[in-house]
Amino acid sequence: MPKNRITGGKLKSSQTRLVVNPAANAFWMAAQTAGKSNSALGTFYRRLRSRLGTPKAITATAHKLTRIFYRLWISGGNYQHIGMDYYEQRYQERVINNLQKKGSSLRF
Repeated sequence: MPKNRITGGKLKSSQTRLVVNPAANAFWMAAQTAGKSNSALGTFYRRLRSRLGTPKAITATAHKLTRIFYRLWISGGNYQHIGMDYYEQRYQERVINNLQKKGSSLRF
């Protein structure tokens, strides 16, 4: 496993290092809060949390928030809130399309 602190053959710690960047901490806290909201980001967070666990879901949501922020910062545009229902509909469409692709590639 990467970044294991091993000394004398004993594992001391495998936790990730603390981040001192205030922007990273702000995005991390925003991701935690987004997980409790009825938004597309909240739905994204909850879907990942059930599959990957809370720490990885928070990190992935923070990364998504960072990408959204950067895109808006560079373009100077406004954030369009798409809502939880739209996100769920698109997710269901992706799942169905992927299942259809798998089904068409299977040969009996």
